[in-house]
Amino acid sequence: MALEDLTSKPFFVDKNRAFWVLQSVGWSGYFILRALGGIANNMGPLFILPTAIATATGYCLTLIMAVIFRQLITRQPRVTWGGSVTVVLIASAIFSFIEVWAFTAFYRGGEMPSGLQFFGAILLDFTLLVAWSGLYYGINFYILIEEQNDQLLRLETQSSNAQLAMLRYQLNPHFLFNTLNSISTLVLLKQTERANAMLSRLSSFLRYTLANEPTARVPLAQEVETLKLYLEIERMRFEERLRPTFDIDPRVTRARLPSLLLQPLVENAIKYAVTPQEEGAEIRISAQQVGNRVQIAVSDTGPGLQEKAIARQSSTGVGLANIRDRLVQAFGEEQRFDIETNEDGGFRVLIEIPLQFDQAKEAA
Repeated sequence: MALEDLTSKPFFVDKNRAFWVLQSVGWSGYFILRALGGIANNMGPLFILPTAIATATGYCLTLIMAVIFRQLITRQPRVTWGGSVTVVLIASAIFSFIEVWAFTAFYRGGEMPSGLQFFGAILLDFTLLVAWSGLYYGINFYILIEEQNDQLLRLETQSSNAQLAMLRYQLNPHFLFNTLNSISTLVLLKQTERANAMLSRLSSFLRYTLANEPTARVPLAQEVETLKLYLEIERMRFEERLRPTFDIDPRVTRARLPSLLLQPLVENAIKYAVTPQEEGAEIRISAQQVGNRVQIAVSDTGPGLQEKAIARQSSTGVGLANIRDRLVQAFGEEQRFDIETNEDGGFRVLIEIPLQFDQAKEAA
């Protein structure tokens, strides 16, 4: 593993590695400070030996404490605190006894101290182990909180992706039902060539759309190609009555948006503008860059809101609500979804989203 990879990762990602590093660095510092302090107080180089014994004792005791604390940290608070205090008291007594014995063996000829001298050693070692325990719990509680936050973020992401997938899957059956119904009609009318052509276009459309994950964002250019495939299928039904036009700003062709976002809008335009009018209607799909945003409009030359407002609200409410929900899921408050009437008549849906590109491709 490269040094850059090691330095770029958070220190506590590998908890075991972090523990051993802190444990070794901490007790090494303790040994150095105690040894230098003893030498500075004219205890002589021999002071290093009992200091090493005391350091090794503390190192081993805190390893045992860490194993016990690891079991206590997930228990109820009274169990955690009660057990921890008991462990620290026992460890402090053992630590103090071995430390006092080590220094006594080298400096007092084996005569163990008593009274305040022994109590002072216990108090110092108790304070040291309390500090070690506080640091251990503080770091591990921090790690637990971070892990819980990461888990919540993952769950929120999974929930959001699941909702987006559900919204996307609501579109495909709707479109498939209408197309298969048209194919069935052509078969009943014994127009087999047109039915076969429509099936072929439907197959191409499905291959094109199913290649993307339901939660994926695709370039606007790909979304436009998908719309063209869809409109080829619908033109088999409506022929010259369906007159689609595209006005796509080249600057936004790589902008990312949820896949199959625009298809139900075009489907609505066909249903409420082309179908009820003998002369059909024009459907215009445009996309322009406005500052750092993309403005997409799907408009038609049908009856507009005035005559079909009630029908549109009752019949297409699910589709429009679906698109609005997908926009909210994908962009939060940084999106706009408006429904209005064109100045020259007809229906218009306006979508405005942030201008975002594929980061990986941009970097390449």
